[in-house]
Amino acid sequence: VQLVDSGGGSVQTGGSLRVSCVASGLTVGRYCMGWVRLSPTKEREGVAAISVDGTTNYADSVKGRFTISQDNAKNTLYLQMNNLKPEDTATYYCAADPRVSHCIYYNTPDFHYRGQGTQVTVSS
Repeated sequence: VQLVDSGGGSVQTGGSLRVSCVASGLTVGRYCMGWVRLSPTKEREGVAAISVDGTTNYADSVKGRFTISQDNAKNTLYLQMNNLKPEDTATYYCAADPRVSHCIYYNTPDFHYRGQGTQVTVSS
């Protein structure tokens, strides 16, 4: 299994970015998947998750601003990030786990498969 993250960059406060995760050896849409972020000042934080049936859930810190989605035809997971804030600065990586029965965002840091991460920097 390989998860390849991309799409990070630098934006100003209030800007938008979309990060992507292309999967191989794993079929997007058949497993619980999510996004995790890691910054130097915080522990790993699960921010979003999407279930096999498409149900999504989010950390309170990003709810209403971030949207997780998947394109099964492209075998790709996305995280659309709007109204970005400096505290969103982190390395974002996707995660997947075939064993998960409760697909909840706060479980994503412990998922078995992870991407390599893509850096998102938000300046004030």
